[in-house]
Amino acid sequence: MTDRTGFLDGVYDFTRNNLRTLRSLRARWRDLAGAARSAAPAVLTDDAADRLREQMQECLDARGGEVSARARAAGLGQAYLALSAPGRERFLQILASDFDIDHEAVDAACQRLAHARGDDEKRRIERALRQALEPPRLRLLTQFNALPSGVKFLVDMRAELMKLAHHSEALNALEHDLRSLLANWFDEGFLEIRQITWDAPAALLEKLMIYEAVHEIRGWSDLKNRLEADRRCFAYFHPRMPDEPLIFVEVALVKGMADNVQSLLDEAAPVGDPASADSAIFYSISNCQRGLSGISFGAFLIKRVADRLAAEFPHLSHYATLSPMPGFRAWLDARAVEEGEDLLTPTERRGLETLPGAEDHSLAALLANPLWYDNAAVAAAVKAPLMRLAARYLLVEKNRRGRAADGVAHFHLSNGARVERINWLGDLSPKGIQQSAGIMINYLYRLSDIEENHEAYTGEGRVAASPAITRLLKT
Repeated sequence: MTDRTGFLDGVYDFTRNNLRTLRSLRARWRDLAGAARSAAPAVLTDDAADRLREQMQECLDARGGEVSARARAAGLGQAYLALSAPGRERFLQILASDFDIDHEAVDAACQRLAHARGDDEKRRIERALRQALEPPRLRLLTQFNALPSGVKFLVDMRAELMKLAHHSEALNALEHDLRSLLANWFDEGFLEIRQITWDAPAALLEKLMIYEAVHEIRGWSDLKNRLEADRRCFAYFHPRMPDEPLIFVEVALVKGMADNVQSLLDEAAPVGDPASADSAIFYSISNCQRGLSGISFGAFLIKRVADRLAAEFPHLSHYATLSPMPGFRAWLDARAVEEGEDLLTPTERRGLETLPGAEDHSLAALLANPLWYDNAAVAAAVKAPLMRLAARYLLVEKNRRGRAADGVAHFHLSNGARVERINWLGDLSPKGIQQSAGIMINYLYRLSDIEENHEAYTGEGRVAASPAITRLLKT
């Protein structure tokens, strides 16, 4: 009995000490993740680089138990966070180059596979080849997943890698490895959708203001307006990043299909009655984590939000967006240089030439004035050509991969929407004028057509559009 009691006491002490160590490690890691970036910059000397390689190897050797493994990963993270930008680049170069796959082992496995006899021998060699093709750095990166803020650490690390990867094939391979890891961890099935209301913690509301990427939130009153009774805001969260939104969508519950974002966001407008609304307008979708760029879950978010809204408001009959064309002006300027006068029809050119007081009547010269829309004569003259060219940009122009030239259009068309309406002067903000010539688009999500539209676009590159849009091409 005495021996057993002593043994249990020992187990209790060991467990208690381990739990205490883990709690201390969690607190230490959170402090590091939050504060190390504001510390004095540090460089990575040659001696420090050698010590860093040793630390990385110690993480891979995995000596000791779980607590030791996490402590080593936290120490490695501390080293990274304390470095300046050049120091982090060297850290990533070491991780990418010194802990890459063993190319000789891969070559040897390929040779053995080429001369293998029988299916059983081939399967054994194939397993060995798969193992040889997995770089040690992948196992090292995975160790951060166990830390309290480790997933966020890796997301931010990939954001830095994305800026460096095009300079180095080794860093490009490391970025690809990290992207693959994050794509698995951020599968839509692991994500939680939450409605964000005015009662949410202030820290989360502040992040909405920071992360909003489409229509700037100008302050607390603007944010409150976007969270009123006739508005909804939904976001995706990951269980390992519970306080960090991944992507969020803002929705207005209105009558009819909204055509002007300033009216939609007018703080002086009365709060509408959602029970009388017939349309849900998705007017802003913002990705919050640059390190998750290229990992798509926005499509699922729209569909899940539509399901939530349909359950809460079964009388809604339209689900549509009010979207910008952020690439339109850049495309238009390039076409004006390349096509010259041929960009416009003879009728459109004559309409511009009749404008009084302008020395240069070209479309590019007129749009160079950031307040061109305040001149009623100019706005009337450029409306027809801009609406036609917007339809061409959305329906005809393609990028090098054969998809819609506009990134926002590609996103919604891939999700099965159709181009429903082009709205003249729908966004008169400086950003809206500069990027989209003030034009906004309604993409319509008609549930019965989503699958067919998606297949037509992803399979053939065919853009679903309303008759009103296709008629614009013929004007």
